[in-house]
Amino acid sequence: MNNLSIIVSNISRNYDSVKALDDVSFEVPRGELFGFIGPDGAGKTTLFRILATLVLPDKGTASVEGFDVVKDFKKIRKILGYMPGRFSLYMDLSVEENLSFYATIFGTTIKENYDLIKDIYRQIEPFKKRMAGQLSGGMKQKLALCCALIHKPAVIFLDEPTTGVDAVSRMEFWEMLRRLKESNITIMVSTPYMDEASLCDRVALIQDGKIMKISRPEEIIADYRYQLWAVRSGRFFELLSDLHAYPGVHSVHAFGQSAHVAFNKSALLMDDLRRHLIHAGYADVVIEEIRPAIEDCFMELMSQ
Repeated sequence: MNNLSIIVSNISRNYDSVKALDDVSFEVPRGELFGFIGPDGAGKTTLFRILATLVLPDKGTASVEGFDVVKDFKKIRKILGYMPGRFSLYMDLSVEENLSFYATIFGTTIKENYDLIKDIYRQIEPFKKRMAGQLSGGMKQKLALCCALIHKPAVIFLDEPTTGVDAVSRMEFWEMLRRLKESNITIMVSTPYMDEASLCDRVALIQDGKIMKISRPEEIIADYRYQLWAVRSGRFFELLSDLHAYPGVHSVHAFGQSAHVAFNKSALLMDDLRRHLIHAGYADVVIEEIRPAIEDCFMELMSQ
C-alpha cells in the first residue's frame, strides 16, 4: 500500500502577473508533521488552498490520500481538516455551538470523537458558553483546531496557525500537534517563524513561489558550510556596513541586536576582526561563535 498521504507534482499558480507558485513538487508520507517555512508572500497560503480544494492550480497535479484535488474535491473535503490563517469560525456562536455545528456538518458528534480533541478542548471547555469573538488569540486557535479535528480527518492543513499568538500559546499549540501525530494524522503546517521549523519532522523552505530545499531541520543546519559569528556593538548600523567591507566575509545579516557574520572556515581569526573593529572605533564590540539556525540557512539559500 502506498504510504504517501500528499503528492504534489509541478504545481504552478499565477494571480495576473504575480507567480504565486512556480513548478512546486513534493511528497509527504502518512503521519508526518511537515512544515512549510517562509515569509509572507512566499506562496504558502496559495499552496494550502489548492490542497484544500479551494483554488485550482494553473498547471500540475496534486493528490491527498490518493484523491485528485480537482477531480475528487468532494471526497477530499470529507477527510480533510483545514485551519486557514485568518480565524474563520462564527464569532456570534459560543465555543460549544461552533464545535457542535462543525460536528453536525460532517455527520458526527462531539461525544463520538471527543478522545481526539480532549487534550485541546479541556483547555477551553471552562469557556464553552463564551462567544468565539470574545476569546483570546490563543483560545481562538485552540477552538479552530478542535473544529478542524472533530470529524477525525486523515489530513489536516494548518495555515500559519500561530501568527499573532503569544509565545506561551505558540508553545502549547506545537505540543498539541506532537500529540496529534500519535494518531497517525498527516499534519501540514505553514509558518513565517523560523524557530518553529525545528518542531517539524521535515520542512520545505519556500520563497517567491519556489521550494529552495526540503529536508529534516537538523540536516538543513548540518549542510550550512560557513563559520558563523554574532557581532554586537552600540553603533549597529555602521557595524553592518563595516563588516560587509571586511576581507573574507561571505555575508552579514541583522538578527535582532546582533550581526550574523558568515565566512569560509579558517578564513578569519576572531582576534583579527576584534582588533580591526576596535581600531575603527567600536570600543564596545562583542564577538562570539554561534551555531547556525534555520533562519541563517534560509538567508544563505536566498542569496544563491
